[in-house]
Amino acid sequence: MTRFLIKRIALLVPVVFGIITATFLLMHATPGDPALTYLGNHPEPAAIAALHHQWGLDKPVTQQYLDFIGGLFTGDLGNSLFYNETIVKLISLKLPPTLMLMIMGSLFGIIFALPLAIWTAIRKDKFIDHLVSLLNAVILGMPIFFIGAMGILFLALKVQIFPVGGYGETNLQHLWSLVLPSLTIGLGLVPLLVRSLRTSVIESLDSEYVAFARSKGLKNRSVWLKYALRNGSISGISILGIQVGYLAGGSLVIENVFGIPGMGSFLMTGILNRDFPVIQGATLTFAMLVVLVYLLTDVSYALLDPRARFK
Repeated sequence: MTRFLIKRIALLVPVVFGIITATFLLMHATPGDPALTYLGNHPEPAAIAALHHQWGLDKPVTQQYLDFIGGLFTGDLGNSLFYNETIVKLISLKLPPTLMLMIMGSLFGIIFALPLAIWTAIRKDKFIDHLVSLLNAVILGMPIFFIGAMGILFLALKVQIFPVGGYGETNLQHLWSLVLPSLTIGLGLVPLLVRSLRTSVIESLDSEYVAFARSKGLKNRSVWLKYALRNGSISGISILGIQVGYLAGGSLVIENVFGIPGMGSFLMTGILNRDFPVIQGATLTFAMLVVLVYLLTDVSYALLDPRARFK
């Protein structure tokens, strides 16, 4: 397992490096000047030049890139051009809401998808199976912001169970304000998870090792937990890991819909202000989150299926 982890980490390092490099190049290739955004309309050329010098934007692009890479090894991501604060401190404030949103969204997705997948697998080709497939197709065709807007309309405005938006002030208010956004993200994960888990569970139930387990006189509960569900969950874990990109993109949209001060809204503000250090720091953070979840997915896959460790 140690050798397996080392190989996986070694393969993910160039992925992070490639994302950082691509973000840096695309950011500098995009038209626009952060100094003009900061100073407003018709600024003096001397003021623009002074800001460029202060922010280091008058250096060659290659030198800016080398300075940024060098700062990564010392933990210095620079200072925000508009917040007048270090990127590390800003990320430490913005990251917890996004992490909680992604974790709670994943949990809600699993809680909804697992019983539906088992239920439809047991009742294959029955009415409930076709009904769940139809609902999955409908949800899959809905944009994430539309699901969030419907949640606000019915659960926040009409029923008034959840707040319309914001993040609250106390820890309990923080947690409660994330429930509706997390439900929105979790609902978006359900269709693919149900489809994958249902197919895998049906294949496991029809396999020879399940028939052999039943022939030994094992109870249905043991057969389901130790054989069918464990082997069927492997594909579900893979799908959930792949959907991390969806979670990251979904959190970016959902945070702006619900007014949550997380990494998504932080990145959007940086893009609108052309705040290069904010964009670089937020992109690096999202890349590290995706890489970490991919690593956890590989480890979970290897724990459930020992053959993966020896391939």
